Amino acid sequence: MHSIQLLGSYFNGAPLTWQYLFSQLVAGLTLGSQYALLALGYSMVYGILKLLNFAHGEVFMIGSYIGYFVLTALGGPISSSVPIVLLIALLFLAGMLGSGLLGVVIERFAYRPLRRATRIAPLISALGVSFFLQQTAAILFGATPKQYNPFSLDGGRLFDRITIGSFAIQYVQLFVILFAGVLMVVLIQLVTRTRMGKAMRATSYDLEAASMMGIDIDRVIVFTFFIGSALAGAAGVMNGLVYSNVYPTVGFNAGLRAFTAAVVGGIGSIPGAMVGGVAIGIAQSLAIGYLSSGYQDVIVFGVLIVFMLIRPSGLFGTPVLQKV
Repeated sequence: MHSIQLLGSYFNGAPLTWQYLFSQLVAGLTLGSQYALLALGYSMVYGILKLLNFAHGEVFMIGSYIGYFVLTALGGPISSSVPIVLLIALLFLAGMLGSGLLGVVIERFAYRPLRRATRIAPLISALGVSFFLQQTAAILFGATPKQYNPFSLDGGRLFDRITIGSFAIQYVQLFVILFAGVLMVVLIQLVTRTRMGKAMRATSYDLEAASMMGIDIDRVIVFTFFIGSALAGAAGVMNGLVYSNVYPTVGFNAGLRAFTAAVVGGIGSIPGAMVGGVAIGIAQSLAIGYLSSGYQDVIVFGVLIVFMLIRPSGLFGTPVLQKV
């Protein structure tokens, strides 16, 4: 069957067909779903504490490692002792719970003592925690990447394709996109419809006023770190399943791109983090598919620079009002 042509035959070695474009968009959505989950953590913490948690990428990395060790402990990927559905559920449960608890520990010992310090102090502490976790992972787990080997899970069925006409999508890609969407919907419902969500919104609006109204600020902040870090852990397990391996610096680049997504969407905005994550993922995938992998960061951070120049508050952000 002849493929449907877009503009011509090839661009920079990439076929100009609708099928190829669709595959790149799906890859971008898969990547963007992970960035969106990471960006949500950045936005939630910044919305409440006005803190850029640059250790968030390393929480993603630890979540991916937790998923790997649970996978191997259960006999995976080749001879798992539990059914594939239960196995994947346990990977995500362990990764999210472990990452959430790590986020709580980071908040308690690295950020809470500096809550009333100058703004630069917690930022430096965040960078220190980031490098501490990277090097600790390298010492404990080694610098050699650990292989999830998802192609061996359930006979490789995760990477089978659903075909609709001339277009195809892998089961694992569809799962990541849908599961990330479910987590985002659950988060929105949590923030908009629960007492804790109302407390989070009140705290983000005015921390001191919320405290005077009887809201337990420490409890709200701990909960925010737990939820944001759990989402990062879920993204880490997704990364392992889709891209197979995990290593100590895997969270560094992912964290930078997710931070870019949060800024593009509007730092502090939950819808902005989701839209920004998907946009950055698609931009990166198209750059890899039609240009070269060497251009991916040029495109991603070029988008960041453009937004900083044209709309510093991001797509869904609110410009800061200056008092006079």
